[in-house]
Amino acid sequence: MTDKVKRELELYINSEKTKYYPNFFKSFKGGYGEGDKFIGVTVPNQRKVAKKFYKEISLKEIESLLKEEIHEYRQTSLFMLTYKYEDSKDFENKKEIVDLYLRNTNYINN
Repeated sequence: MTDKVKRELELYINSEKTKYYPNFFKSFKGGYGEGDKFIGVTVPNQRKVAKKFYKEISLKEIESLLKEEIHEYRQTSLFMLTYKYEDSKDFENKKEIVDLYLRNTNYINN
């Protein structure tokens, strides 16, 4: 499933954004986004992809995307996590989502 999400995101690559994002997100040495790589997908398109896949992707797969070096993969995984949380009616499931987020905060820099 993670490959499907990546392929879908790649349909929305904008080469101008690919050039712009590294500076905007401070991916240079010492910046808060140090080391981030970008493919140039805008947030609205990331949300579109997240909404398309969040119901069928597992938390394990979301966690895998969250650990990627590509910024847009991580950001999209967080959108999917948020959508899953909002849809969940079960306390245990919500707790599992929150726990996943908290144990991966070192991958969240924006």
